[in-house]
Amino acid sequence: MVAVGPADRFDAFRALAGRRGRPGDRLIESLAEAGAGRADGPGSWAPDVAARVGLPAAAALGPASYYADLATPHSPRHVRVCAATACFAARAGRHLADVEDALGTSPGTASPDGDVSVQEVRCLGYCYAGPAALDGDTPCTGPTLAMQLTGREPPSAPGIPAADDTGDPVLLGGVLRGEPPWQVWPGSVTTGTPAQVLSEVAASGLRGRGGAGFRVAAKWEAAGRGAGTVVVANGDEGDPGSYADRLLMEADPARVLEGLALACFACGAPQGVVLVRSEYPAALARMREAVGQAYADGHLGPSVHGTATALDIRLVEGAGSYVAGEETALIAGLEGGRGCAGPRPPYPTERGLWDAPTVVNNVETLAAVPWIVRRGGEAYARRGTPAETGTKLVCLSERFARPGCHEVEIGTPVRRIVTELGGGLKDGAELAALQVGGPLGGFLAADALDVPLSEAGLSARGAALGHAGLVAFDQRVAPQDVLRHVWEFAAAESCGACSPCRVGSRRGLETACAGTPPGREWERLSRVLAEASLCAFGRRIPLAVRSLARAYGDRLAGWGP
Repeated sequence: MVAVGPADRFDAFRALAGRRGRPGDRLIESLAEAGAGRADGPGSWAPDVAARVGLPAAAALGPASYYADLATPHSPRHVRVCAATACFAARAGRHLADVEDALGTSPGTASPDGDVSVQEVRCLGYCYAGPAALDGDTPCTGPTLAMQLTGREPPSAPGIPAADDTGDPVLLGGVLRGEPPWQVWPGSVTTGTPAQVLSEVAASGLRGRGGAGFRVAAKWEAAGRGAGTVVVANGDEGDPGSYADRLLMEADPARVLEGLALACFACGAPQGVVLVRSEYPAALARMREAVGQAYADGHLGPSVHGTATALDIRLVEGAGSYVAGEETALIAGLEGGRGCAGPRPPYPTERGLWDAPTVVNNVETLAAVPWIVRRGGEAYARRGTPAETGTKLVCLSERFARPGCHEVEIGTPVRRIVTELGGGLKDGAELAALQVGGPLGGFLAADALDVPLSEAGLSARGAALGHAGLVAFDQRVAPQDVLRHVWEFAAAESCGACSPCRVGSRRGLETACAGTPPGREWERLSRVLAEASLCAFGRRIPLAVRSLARAYGDRLAGWGP
């Protein structure tokens, strides 16, 4: 009997799609088009989509029932209302009921006449101005959200406030100073070498800014410049509280593309992919314009700037899933499947998109590459801390007196970011707890902010850097409600690929809603989640809950260590 290793696993969908010309590349887009304007479920229209591309009905029903954008009814008027952390903190979640009353229908349903449908989503990138909703593609934000949706007030959506705290921004130079993009790529592709680009990035010590913090150069090297290598710019910024990627894609999309081009060059990749989450329609439009302009200017195409280098970049719109931002889940979605995390090994750099070596870097990571190549890796490495170099975009939520996106050096004290850059909380409110790095990143108490903004510093306090979104909770929100919110997010966004996370997140929510101390059952549940979950999503849940319990102390007895 011959043992079958992880690299030899047979994937029936991939095999079938490969024989059919990879229609999975277009499947999610085709499903979105078919479901637009329909208030009935995917069971009535998804099989027809599969039949048109030569796939069995199950191949379409799987993703159509998994992704929130596809599974939710879509009436001619479709409203997506944010239920994520920053919008929840803005009004303790009361805006959800206000929207339901105003539109006469609840999330996940269509109105009786079929004219309006409502979808509850987790982050629209308006964390600085919440609560927020998208009426079609029109954003509405602020305390009068329900009145805007009923037409009693005009839509209001302020731009993202941005500021630099470094004196020499790596990421916000284009946004704040108008520094032109595409100043590095032409020279690199015509007179430079891939090894030079890789060398500078290695010298910089740049780590991924999407949450995992893996060394970028090491990931690029792991792909080995294999045949058909693909580099993916991950714009599926799903961490509630963070809107840095949205800012970059909307305000400086060409710089993101230049970073992607340099990454493709270093990795020997003839193809790049940009995934933009569907909750960011303006970012998708700006990125699409930037790609078209890049082709027109000769930055992309079969012979880039007259060289033998060929590079094509395509855009893909997400379909609404938090876990689909994890690299194995993202790749599954790009192939037309359910965006569930997959086991590793094999790692994507060995066997990723359609089995090709695949590098996944998030938008903020790639946006730093042009600065590094132009100014040198050593110049970047002198910033931040010796172990965690460079700068980071930090996003402050609506509760702050000065919300917005700030570029800071890694290691900047969290207290300074909160009190000086953010100005403390608005209206003199008292900080009760600070969420750092997304809903599963972790929480800090108001008296525990003397910690550097770094992965090492935050992890020592039970938190995580993640996307570095800071969401402030004031005393108006009860600790039990915050706890329930964390568990609701975990239960709703678990991809369901592994039973510890799928069952554990739901059981945790039931326990949190019961209003009684969790006791030994929580101890067992947290151990299973931490040790047996397939990906970091499930493994982070116990850490996030424990950090929340520490932040609130006796008010959440039983949930701590």
